[in-house]
Amino acid sequence: MEVNIIGAGLAGSEAALQLAKRGIKVNLYEMRPVKSTGAHKTEKFAEFVCSNSLGAGDCSNASGLLKKEMELLGGELIQIARDCSVPAGNALAIDRELFSQTVTDKIQNNPNISVIKDEVTQIPDGNTIIASGPLTSDALANSIKEFTENEHLHFFDAIAPIVEKDSIDFDKAFWASRYDKGEASYINCPMNKEQYEKFYDILINAPKIELKEFEKNAKFFESCLPIEVLASRGVDTLRFGPMKPVGLVDKRTGEENYAVVQLRQDNSAKTLFNLVGFQTNLKWGSQKELLQSIPGLENVNIVRYGVMHRNTFINSPKVLNASLQTRKRENLFFAGQLTGTEGYTESIATGMLAGINMARLINNEPLLVLPKETILGSLTQYISDENHEKFQPINSNWGIIASIELPKKERKNKKLKAELLSQRSIEYLKGLN
Repeated sequence: MEVNIIGAGLAGSEAALQLAKRGIKVNLYEMRPVKSTGAHKTEKFAEFVCSNSLGAGDCSNASGLLKKEMELLGGELIQIARDCSVPAGNALAIDRELFSQTVTDKIQNNPNISVIKDEVTQIPDGNTIIASGPLTSDALANSIKEFTENEHLHFFDAIAPIVEKDSIDFDKAFWASRYDKGEASYINCPMNKEQYEKFYDILINAPKIELKEFEKNAKFFESCLPIEVLASRGVDTLRFGPMKPVGLVDKRTGEENYAVVQLRQDNSAKTLFNLVGFQTNLKWGSQKELLQSIPGLENVNIVRYGVMHRNTFINSPKVLNASLQTRKRENLFFAGQLTGTEGYTESIATGMLAGINMARLINNEPLLVLPKETILGSLTQYISDENHEKFQPINSNWGIIASIELPKKERKNKKLKAELLSQRSIEYLKGLN
């Protein structure tokens, strides 16, 4: 019995490893480098395209709990991510090159996985997991559209610039994590009011890359808005968003600044840093001018400019069960961002669940449907809920998990609530073993 997996991104790689370790043969299809996505830079598997952060690392955050759930369910890539981590305060960030290479090696050296470097243009017959990602090729997208009998929805994803650490002026920049939580893992470039207003003026007047005609009616995903879109909402929007100065004090001066630009480590060697929240579609010359207006980055060397690309996802509430199995065809599953679960961690988690459930289907076992008391269960039940009228991508958050009652005097205690929600999920998953 074999399984076809379309796409060797985060979801597809995880699904392949889940099936392989259960002794099931996998044909893993990846179109790169035969055909490029326009956003990927290498032909390696599980490449991180945008940020190198998987989000919060502990269970005080919904994303952190999702990581713990994956560990309890035997996730493969979450362990690789921890092995390839770089300092990022309370977040789990990875050396993207080391991570992709490690995943690629593990897959290519697995005797149960056959890698096929070719574009898939039609949904295959037989046991299949489609994890082709938000940059699915037009040909396969048309096949999916025909299968789902629904129009695809489109939104944009934008990538932040990456710069060389050695080109940053540390007479102006300083190391710190917000509120001094964890190590001082972020580089911070402080701004006074005059410097911020100059930066803002450059930003809102900078020319943008012209969108293709078919992209012009697409939608932005709210949590990954280009910085120029955020800036268009008002002069102070950035100061209460990615450039908020709260909790970031330069110990050399003891002052809280008007605005702060943060940079996060992007590789193990600590030579490359990405600008947090600076995903953008500005023309490259404008990006250079903008970045070099930031104190500490006047002579910065930009190794990767920001870009923006169209993402695609299916109307999952009309297509999928909470097991990620399609309603029309029992041996066809979807996983990853194509399902409308937004984020790296979420992509890996849905790939894991699709792999587990495909194995269960093959072995004539009941499919695993997790309850809303878990983050992964709340995500998969959310995207498969037929009551959605206008479905949009979503990432892990406390708002979709089954609520828990606290004593009246503790109802505003967010820390306690997070602890209890996490404990409930962990106890449930431990009970599955």
